[in-house]
Amino acid sequence: MLAALAAVTVRSGRPPDEPAIRTLQRLLREPSPTLRSHALRTGDALVEETADGAVVGYLLPVAGDGVHVAELAVHPAHRREGRATRLLRELIARADGSVTLLVAADNDGARRLYESLGFRPTARRPGFYDDGTDAILLAREPAD
Repeated sequence: MLAALAAVTVRSGRPPDEPAIRTLQRLLREPSPTLRSHALRTGDALVEETADGAVVGYLLPVAGDGVHVAELAVHPAHRREGRATRLLRELIARADGSVTLLVAADNDGARRLYESLGFRPTARRPGFYDDGTDAILLAREPAD
């Protein structure tokens, strides 16, 4: 089991990853196909793959004043294996400045993950999602 975990890879996404990411985007409340395609063309996307090369998670960042995590998803069969943590740690390591993200207020598991990585709530956006769910804006400032 340890050998299999050691072979797990986070890497920059590329255009051939698009079908796998498109499938994973179906897990999100409001995915962005345009952002997916752009991030794969530019190499900005990060993907998490298994030892056999299957893409089972991804992260789409948007640069601006810091970096914003626009999308993060992991296949349900591969959750609780540290995959989202690895994707976020890789982004944090690459980021030059703060990292922000939005999370549904009712997504307690994701909020715990983000807070364990140093993200702190900075604002609440009532009715942010199409279904009326509030969003919480979380930020992680760079280490001194």
